Amino acid sequence: MAAFFGSALAAVVIGYLLATSYLVLRDDLIGATTARQARMQQAYEDRISALRAQVDRITSRQLLDQKLMETKVSELLERQNQLSQRHGRLGPLLDRAESEVGAAPDDTPPDRKPEHRADATGGISQAQSYSVASLAAKDTRPFSLWSTRSDPLEVESAADRADKLFVSINKSLKSIESEQLSRITTLADNAYKNADAITQALEAAGLPVDSEFGKSDVGGPLIPLDSSMIFDSKVKELDEALDALDHLKKEARQLPLANPAPGRSVTSPFGVRTDPILGTAALHSGMDFRAPMGMPAKVTAPGVVTKAGWNGGYGRMVEVDHGNGFATRYGHLSEIDVAVGQKVDAGTIIGKTGSSGRSTGPHLHYEVRHNGEAIDPLRFLTVGKKVSQYL
Repeated sequence: MAAFFGSALAAVVIGYLLATSYLVLRDDLIGATTARQARMQQAYEDRISALRAQVDRITSRQLLDQKLMETKVSELLERQNQLSQRHGRLGPLLDRAESEVGAAPDDTPPDRKPEHRADATGGISQAQSYSVASLAAKDTRPFSLWSTRSDPLEVESAADRADKLFVSINKSLKSIESEQLSRITTLADNAYKNADAITQALEAAGLPVDSEFGKSDVGGPLIPLDSSMIFDSKVKELDEALDALDHLKKEARQLPLANPAPGRSVTSPFGVRTDPILGTAALHSGMDFRAPMGMPAKVTAPGVVTKAGWNGGYGRMVEVDHGNGFATRYGHLSEIDVAVGQKVDAGTIIGKTGSSGRSTGPHLHYEVRHNGEAIDPLRFLTVGKKVSQYL
């Protein structure tokens, strides 16, 4: 019995000690677990805060980049609109220049031909197809899969793509602007060169020409043009050059510079010669062109018919007044097809060649007179050959 009670008492004591130890250790375990969970929660909250801050930075940077890109796109579209407006102004002017001056020699390298670049008078329609949304179209990942880590390489790659795009468009627009200005300058230079060539040819032959057209006594301090005014200045310069060239062309076309019998040889030039009938020295007031009977005789400049009929040794003769004291005569005709007072243009058929009057055979007698005085027609024919390519 004593042993039994002793064993029971020992069991109770041991159970009590175990229960007490459990209660003490349980509180410590619960506290450690709670502390560990608190630390994990704090770590998660710190991580979430860091991620939110990084997302905010990325979003802010994207918004800033988007605003910058929208600004650049607006500038490019504004420049394109300006080029389109210039194209509207250049169209008629370039058409006029091409007809007055002709196409300038094309010394453009092959890699700069129109098939490799934008047209010099056109616009860049591609610029309108680029937008801020299209710049980021390559990144098709959903927002939940976007990286929240700072990846400088990826950001720089996207920025580089956008910069390259803007640089390419900007270079295209600048290329168009420079080609427009270059084209205008070239046409203006060619117009002035043609005008100078006509002026020099007429002056060398002693023919009247308004060589002071477009010139004036001017002066003043040099004030450089603003870049925005260069285009207007070049357009004005081209317009003035075309006006000068057109003025000189009109003057030259009023002079009898054409050949009355192209392709026909001269049988007797202007000047002193042996008279074909009397055999004595005499003044020949015109040029005789070999021509068969009935060949059309054409007037060499526009004017008004002042004489059309029989005129002594000229036989059947037509005289045309070209203004400014100049007149031409066509003698020894077999037929007259115009009347006095009739207006004629250069190349109009005024009759047919023959051998009427004081003549030894069919030919065309051609005279050029200024204020009634006979002038050597060869001067006019020589000038006509020189300036024909400009008229």
